[in-house]
Amino acid sequence: MVWSDPTAKEKPANNASAQSPRLEETKSTGTIALIMLSLCIAVFLAALDSTIITTALPTIAEHFDSPFGYTWIGSAYLLGSAATTQFWGKLSDIFGRKPILLVANFVFFIGSLVAALAINIGMLIVARAIQGVGAGGLLTLVNICIGDIFSPRSRGTYYGIISAVWALASAVGPLIGGAFTQNISWRWCFYINLPCDGLAFIIILVFLNNLHTPQTPLWDGLKAIDWLGSLCITGGTVMFLLGLDFGGVSFSWDSATVICLMVFGLSLSVLFLFVQWKLAAYPIIPMRIFSNMHNIGCLLVSFFHGFVSMGGAYYLPLFFQASRGATPILSGVYTLATVLSMSFMSVATGFFIRKTGQYLPPLWFGFILLTLGYGLFIDLRRNSDWAKIILYQIIAGIGVGPNFQAPQIALQNNVNPRDIASATSTFQFIRNIGFTVSVVMGGVVFQNEMQKQAGWLIADLGLATTQELTGSSAGASTRVVDALPEPERLIAQDALTHALHEMWIIYACFSAAGLLSCALLHSKSLEKTHEQTRTGLEVEKEKRAEQLRVDKERKKAKRSAAADGAVPQPNEER
Repeated sequence: MVWSDPTAKEKPANNASAQSPRLEETKSTGTIALIMLSLCIAVFLAALDSTIITTALPTIAEHFDSPFGYTWIGSAYLLGSAATTQFWGKLSDIFGRKPILLVANFVFFIGSLVAALAINIGMLIVARAIQGVGAGGLLTLVNICIGDIFSPRSRGTYYGIISAVWALASAVGPLIGGAFTQNISWRWCFYINLPCDGLAFIIILVFLNNLHTPQTPLWDGLKAIDWLGSLCITGGTVMFLLGLDFGGVSFSWDSATVICLMVFGLSLSVLFLFVQWKLAAYPIIPMRIFSNMHNIGCLLVSFFHGFVSMGGAYYLPLFFQASRGATPILSGVYTLATVLSMSFMSVATGFFIRKTGQYLPPLWFGFILLTLGYGLFIDLRRNSDWAKIILYQIIAGIGVGPNFQAPQIALQNNVNPRDIASATSTFQFIRNIGFTVSVVMGGVVFQNEMQKQAGWLIADLGLATTQELTGSSAGASTRVVDALPEPERLIAQDALTHALHEMWIIYACFSAAGLLSCALLHSKSLEKTHEQTRTGLEVEKEKRAEQLRVDKERKKAKRSAAADGAVPQPNEER
C-alpha cells in the first residue's frame, strides 16, 4: 500500500530541494486565490473553534448538567492542539504536505461532527480533543505549505493574510457562538464547520498541486516515525499542561497531583530531547535547528509574543465584563479595536517584507509598540474614557500584528529548506506553550491580587461575596458583580480592576523580554527564488546520511584540534 496524492506525479531529484518556478509564475491569480482561500478557511475554522464555545459554555454545562465540563470543553481542544503540533510536521516530511493536510482536515471534520451529535459531556470532551488534534495539524501544515510553495520574499504577504484571518476568527468566535446559542442551538457551533471544512478539503485536493508528494509505502512510512519521541513529547506536553490547568482550580499548586504532573511532564520533555539527540533515526526536531543564537532568538520571540498576545485576547474581555459591566458578547465587540489594528498590521507587515526583503524592522517595531501598548493598559481604570481605551488597544494591536509572521520567516530563512517543516512546527509548538502558560500565569496573578484585597473587601462586601470574588474562580465572578447593588458593585469593580492592573505589569515585562530577545536575531536577505522542498522516506534517509557525515567530520575535527592543542571551530549548517 502506497500513501500518495493521486493528483501528483513523482519527480526524481538528487537533492533535498530543487529549483522550481515560483507559484506566482505557474498558476493564475485565480488559482492562487483559490489555494489561499482553502488555507484561510482551514485556519479560520481552527481559530474559530478555540473561542466560539466561550459564550456557549454556560448553556452546554447546564444542558449536560455538568459543572466540571465548563473547563474541560475548552481545555480538551487546546491540549489536543498543543500536544500534536510536532507530530504533524514530521508526518508531512514522510508522506508529503498535501496528503497530511487532507488528513488533518478529515480529523477536524470528524471531531466537529461528533461534537455536534454529542449525547453526553464525556462524548463532547473527547470530540473536542479530536477537534484540537485536527486543528493543530491545520495550523501547522498551513504554515508549512506556505513556506514550501512561496519564495521567502513572498511568504510575508501570505503569512500576513493568514494571521489576519486567525485574529478575525478568534474575535468573532464568541459573537457567532452567542448568536447560535441564543437563536438556534449550541450544536451549530460545531455544525458550521462541516460545510466549510468540506469546501476546504475539495479545493486543497483539486488545486494544491505545487507541493512535492512522494510515493511513500504506508507501512514503511509508519515504521520510520519516531514513536518513542512522539510519545515523550505528546505525553510530556499533556502532563505539563494538565498540571497548569489543575493548579489553583481543581487542586492547590502544592498538591501532589499538580507537582507530579508538572515534574513528570518536564522529565518526559527532557527525555524527548535526549531521544532526538542520540536515539532517533529520523528525529521529529533535528537538534541542528538549535545550532545558532539566531534560531534560538526566533523561538524566544515566538514564546514571548504568544504569551503577551494571548494575555490581551484572554483578559481584555474580562476587563470589559468585570470593570465595565459588559455582557460577554459586548466585550467581544469592545475588543474589535485590537483585532482590526492587529489584522491590518499583519497584512501591512507582509507587504513590507515582500517589498523590502527585510524582517527585522517590523519585528523591532512590533515589540516596541507591544511593550508600550501593554504598559498603557496598566493605566486602565473602571471609569477610563473610551477614547483612551480605544487608543491603547490600537497601539497594542499594532504591536501584536507584525510578529505573527516576521520571526517565523526569520527562522525559515536561516534553516536548510529540508528542515522547514521541523522548524515551523517547533515555532508553532513554542507559541502554543506561550499561549497556555500566559493564561495560567495571568490567572494566578489575578487570583493572588484579589486575595490580597480580601481583608477590606470583607468589611465592605461581606464574607460570602468576598469568597466568591477571591476564590479559585475569581475570573468567572462577573455575574456575582453584576448582581450587586450599585455601591457594592463599584467597590467590587475597583478591586477587579486593581487585580488586572497588576497583571498588565507582568505582560508588559514579558513584552520587554521579547524586545530584548530581538537582539539575538541577525538580518539576512530574503530570496525571490523558490526552492521546492522534497519530502518522503528517501529524503529522510538522505538527511540522516548527511547528518551522520557531518557528525563524523565534527568528531574528527575535535580529535585533531585536541591533538594540536587548538580550539575547534563549530561546524554549523545553514
